[in-house]
Amino acid sequence: MIVSVNPYTREEIARFEPHDDAHIDAALSETENAQRSWRRSTMAERAKLLTTIAGVLRQGKNEYAKLISAEMGKPIKEALSEVEKCALNCDFYAQNGERFLADKPVETNAADSRVVFDPLGVVLAIMPWNYPFWQYFRFAAPAFMAGNAAVLKHANNVPLCAQAIAEIVAKAGAPKGLHQTLFIENSRVEKLINDRRIAAVTLTGSTQVGAIVASQAGRALKKQVLELGGSDPFIVLADADIEAAARMAVPARFINAGQSCVNSKRFIVEDRIADAFTEAFLANVVKLKIGDPMSSDTDIGPLARADLRDTLHAQVQRTVAAGAKLLTGGEAFEEAGFAYKPTVLDHVTKDMTAFREETFGPVAAITRVKSAEDAIMLANDTEFGLGATLWSQDLAKAAIYARQIDAGAVFINGMVASDPRLPFGGIKRSGYGRELGSVGIREFTNIKTVWTGPGR
Repeated sequence: MIVSVNPYTREEIARFEPHDDAHIDAALSETENAQRSWRRSTMAERAKLLTTIAGVLRQGKNEYAKLISAEMGKPIKEALSEVEKCALNCDFYAQNGERFLADKPVETNAADSRVVFDPLGVVLAIMPWNYPFWQYFRFAAPAFMAGNAAVLKHANNVPLCAQAIAEIVAKAGAPKGLHQTLFIENSRVEKLINDRRIAAVTLTGSTQVGAIVASQAGRALKKQVLELGGSDPFIVLADADIEAAARMAVPARFINAGQSCVNSKRFIVEDRIADAFTEAFLANVVKLKIGDPMSSDTDIGPLARADLRDTLHAQVQRTVAAGAKLLTGGEAFEEAGFAYKPTVLDHVTKDMTAFREETFGPVAAITRVKSAEDAIMLANDTEFGLGATLWSQDLAKAAIYARQIDAGAVFINGMVASDPRLPFGGIKRSGYGRELGSVGIREFTNIKTVWTGPGR
């Protein structure tokens, strides 16, 4: 059974029977047929669909934001921003997709040589709950623009969001079957991957799940893009603007109640300014308001599920038991459902849980280092490599250090965030492949060489 539970009230919202084999088979056939037609559509037709989807999103923004807040606990002001970002992404690819996918002439000894970008077909999108709209439209806008179709297997705790996504695409006038939402249990994903009608797979989720899906898709020889876990460093060097870094550190860590792969999680600070940074950071953290996600002045809503809160608390307890200093938080906030109080841990060392593991919730771990070189070394001392933040007023030096950090993105004097104009993805156990930008739109294309010799 697919069940939606409000993490703030702890009440069941809705439940759905999983789709049976007959429904899935019919859906995949319909999507395959839709994609065969869609691949022959013009770039203008594809752009029109994306522009219309953007309009539908904006028209229903308040309704969709409330749905996000109800199903996974995101504060309403952040949910509104999420929906708007989806619309902006659709607009971006509508305006730039044709240019990104234009044939690339190559000078050879042929009469004509070029690289062209053909669609792969039907892409299975396995999406998470933490950004239930953005994660899907981040993938779908460039995928549709490239001529592909999409089958969505969403996280099972956000079925109403999954249903709404299907309604949005249909309302925008997409050909029937170009998008399908399937309600299935996780155990049935492998069968879906193996289906001949699925050409490729994209997944955003945990590293553990990513490894399973990668092995399944690999055995089926299906292309994959994986955006997985992260333990992003937030490096503050001695010459940084401490007040600016401390202010930005709060949203960098606590946006979406810390439930993001690209939240900064490990705050690596040079010793000589560590006390000043910690004091300024803590002063901002304690101002955060935790409560009802539907309230416009709430900064921190509940975590999406009780088990996520309990796992996070165990990580905090192990870190404190190992010698870290708890500065604030460190406990559940039962008045707000599955909420956890914003937590700051100081004097965290590299062997402690909060440094070694991904903490998926509102917990910041501060580690003090002697030098910038030590900071870079510790930043790279992790199995993850998604994003990183570096604070320094010496931009020339910062640019050199940025090249030494193992990550898919390094933001200097700012917080890591996805942007339709920039490639997004990780290395190491944070995954592979890229979304967004001119690079991302080509991930689900056949990059084909066309060589033409002399003719009549």
